[in-house]
Amino acid sequence: MKRTGEIALGVISAIFSLISIVLISLLVIGVSTTLKEEGFNTELKNQILTNPAISAQDVEYITQNADVILSGVNVIGWGIVISIFISLVLNIFGIVFIYNNKNQKLAGIMFIFAGVLAGILSITSILLYIAAILCFVRKSTEEFADPGGNYSSNEPL
Repeated sequence: MKRTGEIALGVISAIFSLISIVLISLLVIGVSTTLKEEGFNTELKNQILTNPAISAQDVEYITQNADVILSGVNVIGWGIVISIFISLVLNIFGIVFIYNNKNQKLAGIMFIFAGVLAGILSITSILLYIAAILCFVRKSTEEFADPGGNYSSNEPL
C-alpha cells in the first residue's frame, strides 16, 4: 500500500524541524553573546535600577543572581534545540519505516513521540500527529487468494 500522505507529512515536518533547529540555535547564540557583553549588562542594570515598578528587594535579587539567570536562558535554549533534534531523528526513523513498509504502528508511535518533543502544539507536531493517526487508521488492502482461486480483499488464507 502506498503511504504517500504519511511520507509527505513526515518530510514537511522534518523540514520544519530543521528550520526551527537552525533559527533557535542562531537565537540562542545571539542572545548569549549579547548578554555577555559588558556594555549591555551595565545598561540593563541601570534600567532595572531606575525602573519605579521594580522594588528594591527585586533589584537586589536580580543583581545578585544575574549570572545564574543568564546561564539559565542559555541552558533552556540549548535544551529546546536538543529536544527538536531528537524529534527530527525519530521523525526520520518513522519516515524510513513507512517508506520500507516495515511496521506502520511503530512508525506511528515514533511520529507521536517526535511530535511531543517538537512542541506539544506546534505546526510540526500537528503534522506528525496527523501522520501518526494515518499510520494507525489506514489498513493495507492486500489481496489474498483462497484455495478455490477466488480473490478477496479482507480474508487471509
